[in-house]
Amino acid sequence: MSKIEESVEVAVPLTTVYDQWTRFEDFPRFMEGVERIEQRTETLTHWVTEVGGVRREFDAEITEQRPDERIAWTTVRGEVRQAGVVTFHRLDDARTKVMLQLDHDPSGIADTVGDKLGFVRHRAKGDLERFKAFIEDRGTATGGWRGTA
Repeated sequence: MSKIEESVEVAVPLTTVYDQWTRFEDFPRFMEGVERIEQRTETLTHWVTEVGGVRREFDAEITEQRPDERIAWTTVRGEVRQAGVVTFHRLDDARTKVMLQLDHDPSGIADTVGDKLGFVRHRAKGDLERFKAFIEDRGTATGGWRGTA
């Protein structure tokens, strides 16, 4: 199991950052390799990814959600095994720190080699940087869900 921790500071208020992060359907706009995410229930999402020519589908269950604080999840079905949490920290009225902790269990030789070479960590860091650019360019969230789990 690979443990990844990455963070990014975003020049947008906390509530805006949190609201945008809850728009899972928008993840393909800044997450490399994510083709589509469907929110099936308040706590279940279905993911379709393609990385290195390998297409995978899986479901992730939100196990904890506290508005403006944190979202935790774990995969429950499919070809990917991971669990993680993203936390949101107010730095001041206009800046937020987003922290990602991800436990990723590679499957197969290609995943294991890629994990050992740091591809998953690099992708997570890149996704956070693209999220930063996406929300800072917009300045507002495309929507949001403030429910709890």
